[in-house]
Amino acid sequence: MNGQVFQVLGPIMLTLLLMTVPVVQSGKVLVFPVDGSHWVNMNILIEALHAKGHNVTVIRMADSWYIKEFSPHYTSINLKSEGGFSEEFFKTFASNLLGILRKGSIWARLKLEIEMWQSFLWMLGTENKMIIDMFEDQQIMQSIKDAKYDLILTDPVRFGGVLLSHYLKLPIVYNVRWTVYSEAHFAIAPSPLSYVPSPMVELSDRMSFLERAKNVVMYIISEVQLATMITPHYNALCERFIGPGTSYFTLVQSADLWLHRADFIFEFPRPTMPNIIYMGGFQCKPSKPLPQDLEDFVQSSGEHGVIIMSLGTLIGQLPDDVAEAIAEAFAELPQKIIWGYKGKRPSALGNNTLMMDWMPQNDLLGHPKTRAFVAHGGTNGIQEAIYHGVPIIGFGLIFDQPDNLAKMRVKGVAKNVDFATVDKDSFLKTVKEVLYEPSYRENMQRLSRLHKDVPVKPLDNAIFWIEFVMRHKGAAHLCTESYKMPWYSYHSVDVILFLLSAVALIIMTIYMVIKYFCCRMRKTKNKLQ
Repeated sequence: MNGQVFQVLGPIMLTLLLMTVPVVQSGKVLVFPVDGSHWVNMNILIEALHAKGHNVTVIRMADSWYIKEFSPHYTSINLKSEGGFSEEFFKTFASNLLGILRKGSIWARLKLEIEMWQSFLWMLGTENKMIIDMFEDQQIMQSIKDAKYDLILTDPVRFGGVLLSHYLKLPIVYNVRWTVYSEAHFAIAPSPLSYVPSPMVELSDRMSFLERAKNVVMYIISEVQLATMITPHYNALCERFIGPGTSYFTLVQSADLWLHRADFIFEFPRPTMPNIIYMGGFQCKPSKPLPQDLEDFVQSSGEHGVIIMSLGTLIGQLPDDVAEAIAEAFAELPQKIIWGYKGKRPSALGNNTLMMDWMPQNDLLGHPKTRAFVAHGGTNGIQEAIYHGVPIIGFGLIFDQPDNLAKMRVKGVAKNVDFATVDKDSFLKTVKEVLYEPSYRENMQRLSRLHKDVPVKPLDNAIFWIEFVMRHKGAAHLCTESYKMPWYSYHSVDVILFLLSAVALIIMTIYMVIKYFCCRMRKTKNKLQ
């Protein structure tokens, strides 16, 4: 009897269940990516979209580094111009910066800032030329229009995708942590400087008075730099291709959805907005078994375990004296070391250290014998370390890396190495502190548990919201109109001035009335006398 009831009701229940699942037809997604490490996580979104049956097209520049022309997951549109993100440029740039950092003086710090801004302005000029060439290539632009895409997915650390989306009048979704303007929140969300640290200042959300003063000063300096060095370039492009009266900052703010590559395990608590969707650690996944030779090396570490070291995609090699100091320090440890390094093999390298051109970082971080992670402090690596619960010894060399590691230090899961002064003894001391002080590992494992304790996996959540934008042709109901307000209206300066004027007028009127009656009373008194 029960079997007969199931046979009758089963198909009906299944039909009802399927009706409750949102249906998305195969969509057409145009991706305007950023090369280098940014592409690594953009490609994960692309593969997930392809797996869901969507057609993905990627715009790539002539000097594309990580972005391949041919892929089973997307088709490509090849621009004729360079985008300023070539492998050669970045490796030379990173090498120059390391040399400046190693000097460690105030002048070296100033020179570092100048070098970074000069390189950035060169990249800005190269990007501007690429954007102009793209828009003026009628064949490419017509093919993009004819394809009738459903949305643009882009990384707003470059401006090309933002501009193209508004030119084509398509919904726009960001894969974002940084914009051309600043850290993503600063472009769209309220950011009280009393407890929200400015980017790159390496402060926490609990600042002393002097730290708050520093925070405000650095924020103002950053705003002035942006207003004088970046805004004129991009505003000219907006005027040229979108129309008079448009500004790049307004275009950046008007995106439908911001898929933010962070969460509040990584970031400090702060105000946010309805169209910011957090997908921190979306690239993280359980570890896979290691190749047998690497597994044998890891197992040979016994109870001491393994330390892994990687400095990311840009830092291929270190100054010789730094590499020698690190190798010498590693040689004195009982742990086995796996070091991802493409530079010259240090002469002090110990028998306990395996040096590799490339290593399966995620799989090693997830191995139960891994005890610590020596890292540069990039977002991807830190998120993987959080996911697997591995404490960090951080170098914090360039870009956002020092700021990322500052957040980890406050949370008690990382210890920094001073690159300017590092030698064998200081490096060894730092590594031993992270290895043998239990709080580092305990705190990181607590963060790992918090990160994983979510109702929906970050990648699944990101794909849902991309499909949401496709289903509804945007997400206007989540977007504030505040970005259309002038600054004095946004901060209620006009209202405050009006109220102050009204209060002043009332006070002045009362004063004049009192003065008038006092004068009348005085005159009356004088007449009576």
